[in-house]
Amino acid sequence: MTGTPSEIPGEASRQGPKGQAPGPGLYLVSTPIGNLRDITLRALDVLAGVDRILAEDTRVTRRLLDAYGIRAELQAYHDHNGEQVRPQILDDLDAGASLALVSDAGTPLVSDPGFKLVREAVQRGCHVVAIPGASAVLTALAIAGLPTDSFTFAGFPPQKTGPREAWLETYRHVPGSLVIYEGTSRLPAALTSMAGILGGDRPAAVCRELTKLHEEARRGTLAELAAHYEEAGPPRGEVVIVVGPAAADDWDAARIDKALETVLGEMRIKDAAAEVAAVSGWSRRDVYARALALKGGAA
Repeated sequence: MTGTPSEIPGEASRQGPKGQAPGPGLYLVSTPIGNLRDITLRALDVLAGVDRILAEDTRVTRRLLDAYGIRAELQAYHDHNGEQVRPQILDDLDAGASLALVSDAGTPLVSDPGFKLVREAVQRGCHVVAIPGASAVLTALAIAGLPTDSFTFAGFPPQKTGPREAWLETYRHVPGSLVIYEGTSRLPAALTSMAGILGGDRPAAVCRELTKLHEEARRGTLAELAAHYEEAGPPRGEVVIVVGPAAADDWDAARIDKALETVLGEMRIKDAAAEVAAVSGWSRRDVYARALALKGGAA
């Protein structure tokens, strides 16, 4: 498809040219993760034109708006008040309001509030539009120097050691790179857990202060990174950890059967076979055949 954005079919009905207010609906607006110049022109148009902006922290969003001379009504929307304010927000959308949802930084809903609001807006038939832009996940993945053709975003791990290591265990055999958010104060302990559960020889990168003046990507194995931050202490700034794929394991028939026995009691044969195939590298057809055999041929 060719043409300028304003020529894309249907675009004009959703959001008019610069200077016109966005049409009714909920706009999910990505905001800078550090450098204020990473805001898009389209995002600025939407923020300036909607009836109201729903912000995770109105003080943070106000600083962004002030930088671009935008005077807009702000309303706090976050995990602590969502249940109370969401019904009125949805009623306003039903009545034809244009509302923007922003988080403190990056793309809304990515480890940030908003999922329940979007889900209920969609269920009501409200128009929901994403205004793409900055994302810490993709920024870190791009500079980590690790495979990008397949990756899993896992969000924040549990804070305590036991639950964190149990959580990491569920990602141990996920194919592709693994992207994890973590608070800097917990970084040394988190890397130690990752080295122990995911494997100390796994390549990784700790990316911090993305798009800011002191942006850094420290690369090494999980064991090397854990040792570095154990000695140096927690760094300043925001952190994204990217862990490279695990080395291919040798999954023989016995290991496949053992994995199937673990999950067959919890899910259907088809689903169990799909899950084991995903982590083992075996074909779904072959795993499904072994699952049928273990179940005595009953589908």
